[in-house]
Amino acid sequence: MITALHNLQLISDGHIANGKAVLITAGQVTAVTDDTTIPDGVKKIDLHGAYLAPGLIDLQIYGSGGKLFAGTPEVAALERMENDLLKQGTTGFFATIGTNTNDIVEQGIESAKAYRENCIGNFWGIHLEGPYLNPVKRGAHPEKLIKKGTLAEIKKWVESADGVIRMMTIAPELQDQEVIDYLHQQGIIISSGHSNASYSEGKAFLNKPIPAVTHLFNAMPQMHHREPGYIPAIFEEKPYTSIVADGIHVDFAMVRLAKRELGDKLFLITDAVTAATKGTYQHQFTGDRYVMPDGTLSGSCLTMLKAAENCVKHVGIDLAEAINMASLYPAQLASMTKKGKIASGYDADMIVFNNDFEVQATVFKGEYLTNTA
Repeated sequence: MITALHNLQLISDGHIANGKAVLITAGQVTAVTDDTTIPDGVKKIDLHGAYLAPGLIDLQIYGSGGKLFAGTPEVAALERMENDLLKQGTTGFFATIGTNTNDIVEQGIESAKAYRENCIGNFWGIHLEGPYLNPVKRGAHPEKLIKKGTLAEIKKWVESADGVIRMMTIAPELQDQEVIDYLHQQGIIISSGHSNASYSEGKAFLNKPIPAVTHLFNAMPQMHHREPGYIPAIFEEKPYTSIVADGIHVDFAMVRLAKRELGDKLFLITDAVTAATKGTYQHQFTGDRYVMPDGTLSGSCLTMLKAAENCVKHVGIDLAEAINMASLYPAQLASMTKKGKIASGYDADMIVFNNDFEVQATVFKGEYLTNTA
């Protein structure tokens, strides 16, 4: 059965086009055609002028709806995240665990492996943010649990994970080269974060082989005219770089600067958490952000669509490019070659939203899911 989505504003690959229709068969986009040339005998869904964009992709999120996977990494938390994020138009995500005990990390690995067998499919794996960080730039991560990575421990986790560890944030300047080389050889995305790297250290490891940076400006040394620090190295080497565009973790003026410098390598994450009253991360919601009990800023309350909206309304980024930052660029980093665009041969994972950035529907594996907001 062919489904045709029509009467829409198509956003894909940095462009917005009117008068188009998207044809879907067996979970894939089979054609993008003119509204006037939809073949006979297909199921038509009228979007009434709404935007149709690629499904959003969040490579760093810790929990949702009162279930913090990062604190209690159980199957139920992954299930809650999958369902909540699908309603928000996020069709791919990495469930993230911050610096924690080995027991929590290993429990998270086992839960991810178990859930992978029956998941909806927008859960792509886990992102370990720590524990191999720099305690000088620990942020909300507990210093007592931060440590240097060892090849033996890394191998144990990676081998037991059977592919569910997709990304790791580490402080490269403190790690042995054999650890970095092993992660790279395993195809795990290595991201530099919670790092106190100098300019020269950053120049030495960014894209050699570390391809990414975690939450730009947060938990890293500030720029100084005599000690440039890590940020100018990021701007020069241009790895894929995530940013939390909520105006709290990063001022919008700095998001604008980052976009000028990094172009199509800057991508959005939510860094979102949910309230928790037990475990290592007892996030407290204060109205527009989450903090730790001592007041330290922790995760955000963003959605991916809200992050894109902020880029449009407060940073001055065109809507189509903001959507690229929330879909195409994270898909590229994650090597998900059939995601992030609406084009023939790509997966039919999409978000439908209106001019007020309200989600109206999610298209997932070709199925049109209404009333999801």
